[in-house]
Amino acid sequence: MKSHIIYLILTIIFSLLSVSFSLGEDKSNQIKEYTATIDQDGVQRVEIVGGGYYFDPNYITVKANVPVELTVTKEPGIVPHNIVMKSPETGIEFAKNLSIDPQIITFTPTKPGKYPIYCNKKLLFFENHSEKGMKGTLEVLE
Repeated sequence: MKSHIIYLILTIIFSLLSVSFSLGEDKSNQIKEYTATIDQDGVQRVEIVGGGYYFDPNYITVKANVPVELTVTKEPGIVPHNIVMKSPETGIEFAKNLSIDPQIITFTPTKPGKYPIYCNKKLLFFENHSEKGMKGTLEVLE
């Protein structure tokens, strides 16, 4: 009997979570581009917001061999998100949990190309957030 009650409670919770996730505008398939400029101090700065299975912007262009400073935040909500880049061959490798408080990630890309940005969070047996559309591209130009 106890296991049936627990199953029922979990089913209700997951149903409510699914409804709350589906509300609002779907931004996961929209391309939001941003080309970084080099500030007077020689740093390329980009602000990224994550939430609802999207990054804004989700296509970022920067120059190679110039420092980059990403300021990352998460829109308010209960769903945990992170931002991940694993391209060590170009000097970029990080995984940072997102919060509503801004966090700064710094790196200097050394090799031109297009590199994936994604959220690898996942709830139980559901698709991971990248598969739901929370991904993007960092393009590094010469």
